[in-house]
Amino acid sequence: MEETNINVRYATAADNVLLAKLGARTFYDTFAADNTPENMAAYLAGSFGPEKQAAELADPSSVFLIAEINGVAVGFARLREGQSPAKITGLHPIEIVRIYARQEWIGCGVGATLMQACLNEAGQRGCDTIWLDVWERNQRALAFYRQWGFVEVGTQIFQLGDDPQQDLLLQRPVKP
Repeated sequence: MEETNINVRYATAADNVLLAKLGARTFYDTFAADNTPENMAAYLAGSFGPEKQAAELADPSSVFLIAEINGVAVGFARLREGQSPAKITGLHPIEIVRIYARQEWIGCGVGATLMQACLNEAGQRGCDTIWLDVWERNQRALAFYRQWGFVEVGTQIFQLGDDPQQDLLLQRPVKP
């Protein structure tokens, strides 16, 4: 595939519908094969909708970054400052709540572009640690995060419908 120009922009309140659709689509594409339809439906209904994304966009502790190619959204990330699990170190940590790319763009630099944008944003906000949680069975994501210098520091439960799943807590310094 030829080199693709990926642009990252800040989301605005008007992006709530876009983020709801993109979030639901990317989550479903990534996890539907490994979960029951009932649990997927429950999670998607509770996590992705225009009203839910509007509230997240209005949250002053959050920022959304949207990756676009030729004006079309191909992925996004959500960062959030605030309370972190006890195992996360640092004086001013920031969480990557979501970092998703559309399936057809995985492997084309969207994730890397978003990760660099997340690190840049964290640095601009004066954060010293960036952290996230990832399903222990998501090997592709784990390999990606490890390439970026994230290390495992603990676990926590992620509730998908009625299925409690184990997520790994990963962190790295904002500036290596």
